[in-house]
Amino acid sequence: MKNRLKLWLFRLLGKDHEAVVVCVQSDNDALYNAMVEEIRRLEPGRRVFEARADESYWELRKRFRKYRIGLMPALMPIRPAAWLLAPGKILAYNTRLERHHSRLSIASWLFLRGVPLDRIFLRPFSGETVRPAGHRVIEGRPRNSKRKSIAVLTPYFPYPLSHGGAVRMFNLLRETAREFDVILYAFTEEPVVHAVALKAEADEGVGRRPGGLPHPATGGPVLEFCSRVYLVEKPRYREPRWSTILPPEVGEYDSPAMAAIWRAREADVAQVEYTYLASYGGDVLVEHDVTFDLYQQIRKRRRTFSAWWDWWRWRRFERRSLKRFRSVVVMSEKDQALLGTGRVIENGVDLARFAPQPESAGRKLLFIGSFRHFPNIVAFRYLAEEILPLAPSIELTVVAGPDAWLHWTLKTGTLPPAFDFRILEFVADVRPLYYEANLVVVPTLESAGTNVKVLEAMAMERAVISTSSGCAGLGCEHGVNIWIADSAAEFAAGIAKLLEDETLRTKIAAGGRKLVERRFDWRSIGLRQRALLRELAGSPLKIRPATPADLPAIGAIQSASAEAAQWLTDSYLENDCQVAESKGRVVGFLVTRATAPDEGEILNIAVEPSFRRAGIGRILMETLLAGDRRIWFLEVRESNDAAINLYKTLGFLPTGRRENYYHKPDEAAIVMRVFS
Repeated sequence: MKNRLKLWLFRLLGKDHEAVVVCVQSDNDALYNAMVEEIRRLEPGRRVFEARADESYWELRKRFRKYRIGLMPALMPIRPAAWLLAPGKILAYNTRLERHHSRLSIASWLFLRGVPLDRIFLRPFSGETVRPAGHRVIEGRPRNSKRKSIAVLTPYFPYPLSHGGAVRMFNLLRETAREFDVILYAFTEEPVVHAVALKAEADEGVGRRPGGLPHPATGGPVLEFCSRVYLVEKPRYREPRWSTILPPEVGEYDSPAMAAIWRAREADVAQVEYTYLASYGGDVLVEHDVTFDLYQQIRKRRRTFSAWWDWWRWRRFERRSLKRFRSVVVMSEKDQALLGTGRVIENGVDLARFAPQPESAGRKLLFIGSFRHFPNIVAFRYLAEEILPLAPSIELTVVAGPDAWLHWTLKTGTLPPAFDFRILEFVADVRPLYYEANLVVVPTLESAGTNVKVLEAMAMERAVISTSSGCAGLGCEHGVNIWIADSAAEFAAGIAKLLEDETLRTKIAAGGRKLVERRFDWRSIGLRQRALLRELAGSPLKIRPATPADLPAIGAIQSASAEAAQWLTDSYLENDCQVAESKGRVVGFLVTRATAPDEGEILNIAVEPSFRRAGIGRILMETLLAGDRRIWFLEVRESNDAAINLYKTLGFLPTGRRENYYHKPDEAAIVMRVFS
């Protein structure tokens, strides 16, 4: 009876009694086709019609007057004509192809505002957050009982070197391991049980993730300088981003499993990487960027309450966190001024690996920036949508990092459009891309800390064009070692000028290489890192200026060191003489002198024979190089392989040879130089 009445009613209204589906076309053909395909799969028995995007309400009403519309799928933003035609039947699709039946409700309002569907129905303290238990251990190089140990907590495994944070941690862990045992505590985004299985596969030559990325469990080169690695699965955080006074990034790494093993650590110094891990506590907090500075930039650009809320809670959390640590490391003097505290240990670059090669003729640009970090997506869109339309006839290569389009979709709420240039995701070795590039572009609009990619480009002797934000904190000079442009028009004009003026481009590229040689070599930066850790670890060795009372001990050490220069010890106090003292006893010395405002010469260094092989000579040299930034020269006997190898590990390079420089026995001297 009910069906008969229904049939009679629709006949009376002049409509077909069977409900149909009307899909509203959009400008994005790929998304629209995917939506229609899904609708046909979900409603196989329904007739599906298509409404053109440009049809008015009256045209649609005329076309579908005799049909009963049961469902009207439409991609956002939904056109007014669709709302008017079937207001209660709209099935809204976002650019992630998530769907939601539109109603007069808060959930529908949030969905139409662009909130991901899986976050709309979250409630504060709902208990949906998953915090995996347990951890796994990977053994690395053997422990050395004579060394102090350093525990380092990181938000991800620092390999592969797919973005700046991983590059910094990898290189400074390696530098730290020259003197200390390193124990690494790292989060992983994959289950640790699966990771251990892959570790077993890696031992047999397998163990790589899709796309060619090494899995953390394989350890890779990290195990060459870490004695042990603890892996803990990252929590799956399920709280609304607005609902906590702590920044949501802090909640994303709140892991009872990690907290338990971190509290039980046995190490002389504990170092925490990134501010959002500061709640775990330790001795050293490494501020890869001043996070509230980044959110202040976002707040100024967006001027919304949510942007203000993010800035306010980050500033509150960050300032409170600094007080929990004995020392804070920052990337630049700018960051030091923002925080009012901190020791500057800059980002750097491997100068031996990133060696220059002549560029080839062309108009090729290179953009490097992992989409894992949202400011890189902002920079890329600024480049693609606002700058490049003003700078035609160029070739662009983009390195967007692992899982680039997944991060794009999660962070922008859109599927990636089609771009008319080469886009790469994970690249194991970016050097060939630098070699083929004529210009490196860094159009960063929101940034904190300092950019490793700028330093790598400069080391490769490629001219860089950047916004002020992109090169902040590096001490760059416009037109000398970089080209700075802050508007889209200025940036496009800068690209055109540098590509056309080879002389200017070459001058800027050479200036960039000189800058990184002088200030940003990982070896010299590692000296300052180890000096800090040595200080916090309570090293029994004390480095101090020599006094007249030390001269007999200095003379005795020199006499017992046939490989050292045999100078009159009374003259040492006329220069800069430092001694290494252990438990009140002088066990080594170093003599230097300034030869120019920015140059110096190392005259002599020696360690008492019974105290050798304990790193005292290295510590004397590192204290010098970490404290007085200049170009240092020295001479060393050609046969003194141990000393030459030590100097090379400190960054010294051979620059000359002096025949018959030494006597008794007669021998040539190798001249070496380093930028400290």
